[in-house]
Amino acid sequence: MKKYFIILILFLTNSLLAQIQFEAKVSKNSLGLNERLRVDFIMNDDGDNFTPPNFDGFRVVGGPSQQVSQSWINGRSSFQKSYSYYLLPLQKGTLTIRQASVEINGHIYKTNPVKINVTNAIEQPKDPNNAPQISANDALHLVAEVSKTNPYINEPITVVYKLYFSYNIGISNWRELNKPKYNNFWSQNIDIKELVAEEGKYNGERYRYVVLRKTVLYPQKSGKLEIEPLSLDLDVQLPTNRRDVFGRVQVVEDSKRVSAPSRVVTVKPLPETGKPADFSGAVGNFSFKVTPSKTTLKNGESLELKVAVTGKGNLKLFDLPKPVVPNSFEMYDPVHSENVQTPLSGMTGSIIDSYTIIPQFKGKYPIKSMTFSYFDLGTNSYKKIASPEIMVDVMDGPTASQDDVASTNTISKNKISATEQFKFIKSKTNLQSINQPDFFGSGLYYGLLVFPFLLIPAIVLFKKKKEAIDGDIVGNRIKKSNALAKKYLSESKKYINNKEPFYIALEKALHNFLKAKLHIETSEMSKEKITEILLSRKASPETVSAFIKLTESCEFARYAPSTNEEIHHDYDKAVAIISDLEKQIAT
Repeated sequence: MKKYFIILILFLTNSLLAQIQFEAKVSKNSLGLNERLRVDFIMNDDGDNFTPPNFDGFRVVGGPSQQVSQSWINGRSSFQKSYSYYLLPLQKGTLTIRQASVEINGHIYKTNPVKINVTNAIEQPKDPNNAPQISANDALHLVAEVSKTNPYINEPITVVYKLYFSYNIGISNWRELNKPKYNNFWSQNIDIKELVAEEGKYNGERYRYVVLRKTVLYPQKSGKLEIEPLSLDLDVQLPTNRRDVFGRVQVVEDSKRVSAPSRVVTVKPLPETGKPADFSGAVGNFSFKVTPSKTTLKNGESLELKVAVTGKGNLKLFDLPKPVVPNSFEMYDPVHSENVQTPLSGMTGSIIDSYTIIPQFKGKYPIKSMTFSYFDLGTNSYKKIASPEIMVDVMDGPTASQDDVASTNTISKNKISATEQFKFIKSKTNLQSINQPDFFGSGLYYGLLVFPFLLIPAIVLFKKKKEAIDGDIVGNRIKKSNALAKKYLSESKKYINNKEPFYIALEKALHNFLKAKLHIETSEMSKEKITEILLSRKASPETVSAFIKLTESCEFARYAPSTNEEIHHDYDKAVAIISDLEKQIAT
């Protein structure tokens, strides 16, 4: 008999749980790219901790708005609570509204994912009395201006994106949808600190325009290279044929997507005729200089040799020539430094390689002349600059053999890598004593042996206390509601500069405070019952009246205009009322 009774209880429990519904409903499953979608997350029981999905592929343009309804028909009550959002799709294709979650009676419920098919933008019927005087298609133009469409490899070109718009429309916001990718280009964006509207002409007509983006490009290969388009989502205000009571033209809000067409650049290869053997890809107009820190040394002294290129061109995209020193010199890895700016006209500045050189023997030694080659865009020809030979005089020290004096070698033989420079220096030691004490019989050994027995009384006390806490069902429920009230009150403070989320969080905090103090559910919270119970618990009539007025204020303030000062006032008022009720209510 006991077995059947348990099965019956489990069956009834599952039946009650199965009655709870939480689902997502959409206004339509297929819509155009310019249409809006309404999504309602509906539950048939009062839930807390609602978490919406991320809405990937959509932009939230409205919501969340919350609605609660309750009715009694033939002695049976029904309850419905919903959260509504308005979405605008950002791309075509099949998009998915993922799962939302909510906590109801200690259980987590989730909605099923909903698939939405987004098609091309469709023409929507408009009220002829409220139709815009002009079309957004004719009033907005996004243009990509390219400074040169037939450059050489590594010749700088600029791409400037301008948005032209008519004088009689307004733009309140813009967002980048597809950022252009510059494949086969070295690119550098130029920051635009402030958007300034200027006057200009588009197709012979007067427009206003703003510069949205400036980019410097250096093509890295020859042939036809494509500059991908930039796409924007704009919020615009268009004038209509209607006027208000003061005779002013009324405007309608609309959204518009514009794209700059892709541009193709035909890149010319650098000529092979006259190309120097040591050419490393430098394109522009440069000067070349090799400078030693000193040319007369004593034994053990070092000199610093600076190899520098200064000018205008692709300074970050080529290597400097390397010096060739005598075999009796030690030369270390260079320290590379750059002082390069990138304005709209291209890179300008200098790059320097600094070498540390140490002679080993007494005598006079030459550092051979170095050459630097580049392609001059002014004359469309190759140019070569040679540095003078540098003679280094070492005053004293050991004398080299005849072979050492006569022979020279490349940098690869004399070069000492950075990891080997100070290999012989040991700044730290890791010495260990030979006679190590035995672990057996040590203080640590006996401590670890006794420690588990010392833990037994603490474990027993902890277990008894946990059993007592777990057995206090009512107390645990009150603690949980108190924690939720504190949580939502702290959340409302986070949104104190955002009206609608602030009042939603504040209303939840008040409801959870009543759950903790009066032991009633949200569905039972009528104003009359709350007033009756609070007064019976010795709460002062003034405090009860203030509490009821605050809950009413939360309901209406979400939809009425409110100032920042009023929001701060309501928050301080809520803190004071909850503090007063905690002192007055007899638990």
